[in-house]
This record gives sequence, C-alpha cells and structure tokens, in this order.
Amino acid sequence: MPALAAVVYGADHRIAYVNDAYAQVFGPRTPGGPARTALPELEELGLLPLMDQVLRSGRPRTVKSRRVQGRDRTGYYTFTCTPITTSEAAGVLIFAADVTDQVESAERLRSSERRQREAAVTLQRSLLPQELEQPDELRVAATYQPGGTDAAVGGDWYDVITLGAGRTALVIGDVMGRGVRAAAVMGQLRTAVRAYARLDLPPHEVLQLLDGLAAEIDASQIATCVYAVHDPHEGRLNYASAGHLPILVRDADGTVHATAEPTGPPLGTGGWMHSSGSVPLEEGATAVLYTDGLVERRDADIDDGIAALERAFAGASGSPQVICDRMLRAMRITAEHDDDVAVLVLQHPARTGHEAELFRGASLDLLGGTEAAPRARAFASGVLASWRFPTELHDLGVLAASELVANSLQHGTPPMRLRLRRTDRRLTVEVTDGDDHLPRRRRAEPADEAGRGISIVATIASTWGTRRTPGGGKAVWCEFALPEE
Repeated sequence: MPALAAVVYGADHRIAYVNDAYAQVFGPRTPGGPARTALPELEELGLLPLMDQVLRSGRPRTVKSRRVQGRDRTGYYTFTCTPITTSEAAGVLIFAADVTDQVESAERLRSSERRQREAAVTLQRSLLPQELEQPDELRVAATYQPGGTDAAVGGDWYDVITLGAGRTALVIGDVMGRGVRAAAVMGQLRTAVRAYARLDLPPHEVLQLLDGLAAEIDASQIATCVYAVHDPHEGRLNYASAGHLPILVRDADGTVHATAEPTGPPLGTGGWMHSSGSVPLEEGATAVLYTDGLVERRDADIDDGIAALERAFAGASGSPQVICDRMLRAMRITAEHDDDVAVLVLQHPARTGHEAELFRGASLDLLGGTEAAPRARAFASGVLASWRFPTELHDLGVLAASELVANSLQHGTPPMRLRLRRTDRRLTVEVTDGDDHLPRRRRAEPADEAGRGISIVATIASTWGTRRTPGGGKAVWCEFALPEE
C-alpha cells in the first residue's frame, strides 16, 4: 500500500494536506483544522508530543511499528515526523510506511522460535527422570533450568538410583555444548549409568566404564560427571568425579565443606584410572550436586562462584526442594540465564521420637567356627523381636540371616559381619565377609547336600543382591517389604 503522508503547520499543527492513501486509511480530512481535533488518530498514536519536539528541535523523529486501526483494516506503520519550513510558517511532514508484512513475518518467526524452544525444553526434560526415586534413608529433590533463549537442547542431567540394602546412587553430569547431539550423548550416558549402577560397583569403577563408553559414543563430546553412593550403615557418601565440580556437604552443625580430590579428567578421554573418595554424611547432613551453570559467570572466576554457592547453601534450610529453589534465587538464576543449570539435593534426616523407632540398625561380628551360625540366629531373633515385627516376618528374617551366614561360613573368609536394618518400608539382612567371589543362584540337584541357601533366600525375600566391598570382600543381602499398617 502507498505510504501515508500529511502536512501540518503552526504550533497547533493545523492540517495543510493529506494524501489519498492517508484519507483511505483514516478518512478524508478538512484543511485548516488543528491536529488535536481534526487528526485524532495522531493523538491516539502518541504522535502529538513527538511533533512538538520536531518543531522545537528542527530534527526528525521516528516511531516504529505502531498498530493502526484503519477504516477497512488493521495494520502496522512506521511514522517519521520531519520538520519543514516555508516563507509563511514552520510545519511537520508526517510520513507513514506500511510495515504490516514485516511485523507479521517477525511475529511468525518469534512464534516459530518459541515453539521450537518449547519443543527443545520438552525433549530435554523427557531425557531427565520424570520422577525421582525416593530412597528410604534419604530425602532427595532436583531441579533443572534450561539456559538461553534459543532452541538448542542442553546436556545437563541427573539421576537417583536405589541400589538395595539401603544404599542409594546419585549422579549428575554435563555434556558440554548444546544441540541435539549433546542431548543424545547425555541420554545414552544416563541410560548407561543406570545399567552400570545395577552392577553395584564402586563409584570409580562406574566412571571407568562410562569413560570407555563416552569415547565410543562420540570422542569429540566432552562430558563431566560425579557419581556418588550413600551407605546408611556407614553414614558416608562415597564418590568419584570425572572433571566435575565438587560436591558440597553441610554437616548437622551447619558447617559447609567441599569434597576434595580425587577428580579425574572428563569422560571420553581414556587412559586414566579413576579413584573414589569418601565424606561423612551423618544424620542431619545435607549435600548438593550441581552443574557449572549454577556457579560459572563470564566475568568472574569459577572459584568465586563456588564460594558464593557455599555461602548460599549454608543459609538455605528446609526440604530438599526448598533448598533447590533458594539456591537458584541466591545465585540469581532466571529464565534469561545463558547456561543450563541442574541441581540435586539430598538430605540424611535426623529422626527423633516414633520416626526414629522406624529407622534402626544392628550388627554382629562373627569370627567363624561352629558357634557362629547359632549366634547369628539368636542375634537376629532377638533384634527382630525387639523391633516388634509380625511372627511371619520375624521367622523369615531369621531364616534369611541363617542362610546367608551359613553361605558365608562355607564359602567366605573372615572377617564376617551380620547386619540388620529396618526402615519404615523394609527390612534388610546383610552379611559381609573377606572373600570377593560373588555367589550365584543355581539349581541344586535332588542329591546335593548344599547349594540351596541362596535359592531359599531369593524365594522368601522381596529382592536380594551382592556386591564387592572396598578393600576386598563381598556383601550378600536381601530385603523384605514391611506389611502396610
């Protein structure tokens, strides 16, 4: 459509001329009338103060993409007011170019980008746990904040994996870069971690396996990761890190400290022997795992960011989800933040009163010999009776303890230990010894005099498993689900 044009003169901007295009959009105008009454559309568009400035300064002014409701259509125009001078008076030329197509094209582009970003965020979130596993011994929560305004998918990820015998694996990682490729690598690594975690390996062995897998998936993608395992029997968090930021731990007294070495290179580099570290995580303690988007800023050293996070963590109380939210606010993470952020918080709550009665443990060291099995049965019977379990569960727990101890006496070596632990949801029976050969469930022939112990345990328990213990040795455990009250 042709440009709109109007000429006004004098301090009250009286109409001197409007072209046909102007009249077609706004209707015919009578020359001589003041703009405030004769050109009401200019006042509605906020142009009259602008025209006053043009007259006073003698310099043109422009306003872009103003929405105009005309007689026949709605469109968008860019208005330019230019000073003009004649021998009789000073005036203003109002020139309006139709930019409707450009505005609508820009809006379609913005809508498309918005849909693409929403799809990218949906894809990213679909690759993360839809609901975190909730272990008996810990309270956990996580949050993910996508970074930037583009449609690129990030590579931050986290997970919580219950391992059995009360132990819980916690993992967080970051595939560097953005885009579908980074998300694909992230999805494969997360799936692999869950598979490796089921092997119940020490943290450094899990990272060793991940390192080889990452090199096979895409050697050009750099990924960092920290994998940790909480053991309620030990009250510790065992961890290994592949180039990732340190875990922060807040003790029950409020003291915050970061995990130290060991930290190996990022995943996929190969040729590095990872190792595990350990920090106390007693009752009342809280820990946070996070990605670099939470603490890294372009204009500051990352150590300053970690120090700021430590201060924020020290003052962040409440549930794990509340702590996640408070740390995001304290670190000024908004929707406009330019990097993805993932945060995983775990608490080992201090329980008192009736709740403390539901979370208890007991252990017995066994030296071997013919008296070990009777001692184990008597110990298990006494402990389970004190925990007031139903008769059937009591008897099953004693039978499981007896079979696991008998298996350890026959096939294991000292030192041996029987551990019993209850939560509000399950009973765990575990036996450790100094031999690292893991038992397997096998089918015993009718004439066999042994070999049925593990099969009996697997039959009567809800679940069972084995793992090698640090420093050599093994643990064999089983769990019983508690009846609902």
